[in-house]
Amino acid sequence: MSNMNDAVGLCMPYSKADSRYETAFEPAINTVWAYLNPKGVPCYSLELLKAMIAHDKQLADNAGRVEFEGELRKVDYYVTSSRTPGVFNLGGDLALFVLLIKTGDREALAQYAKLCIDVQYPRSQSFFSPTLTSIALVQGDALGGGFECALASDVIIAEESAQLGFPEILFNLFPGMGACSLLERRIGMRAAEELILSGKMLPAYKLHEMGVIDVLAPNGQGESAVRSYIADNAKRRNGMQAMFRARQFVRPVTREELDGIVELWVDAALRLGERELKMMSRLARAQARRMEEEQAPQPQDAFALLEPLALAS
Repeated sequence: MSNMNDAVGLCMPYSKADSRYETAFEPAINTVWAYLNPKGVPCYSLELLKAMIAHDKQLADNAGRVEFEGELRKVDYYVTSSRTPGVFNLGGDLALFVLLIKTGDREALAQYAKLCIDVQYPRSQSFFSPTLTSIALVQGDALGGGFECALASDVIIAEESAQLGFPEILFNLFPGMGACSLLERRIGMRAAEELILSGKMLPAYKLHEMGVIDVLAPNGQGESAVRSYIADNAKRRNGMQAMFRARQFVRPVTREELDGIVELWVDAALRLGERELKMMSRLARAQARRMEEEQAPQPQDAFALLEPLALAS
């Protein structure tokens, strides 16, 4: 993935150096560009979750504004993307899940899940700003929690090579950090349940046809697609943004709903047996080996790791 600061020269980075969540502000279009930048396996590590929460809490506390050149500037668009080539995010920290489930540490597992909701809920509410539009730019594979993060945004823009899905059912589990709530509001409960229970990873074009993805972009043109979306909607941004907020009145996503589903997920996770935990461990090790080899995953590589699990299930 290209570096927005180098390629365009219009963004001012404001995250700490070597942050797991890199952020930059582009004043010409009042846009925050935020990049998932985990170390090692591109999943939701505790460090990444905490970095995202710290940034987003400050944005919400400042009423949808960021500090730029000594003053608070209003944010019109917040774009979440990734620094890992070929991967948006692979979801939950599987190695941590296995450890906590084996030790029966419900409190720690619930705390991790709550951190995920601390990321998801403000996104689903556009960071509590009446004038901010959140955009997920998916330029690689998005599994589980990575898919959930994209779903929490107002708009999903994905490149054609991206694949997205919920593999949790292969572990006899379900995605509990927003998938049911957020996917249902886009395509209805029956279609959402079918997608979640299938365990299938679908190409971006298919999800675009289903109404999950809003904009389909050619490979390598995701950032251009974001800019085109912003430019094309400039004259109607106020009305469009108000419509996005109206969604939250018509089909509200509440913190109570997300927290309740998380409790169901924690209970279900603690009921997993040795077979499921072995499958989870195998995938965690395969992901770690791939990253240690420092080979950029190709668009389908992340999903190829799941094939033996699907055959064994």
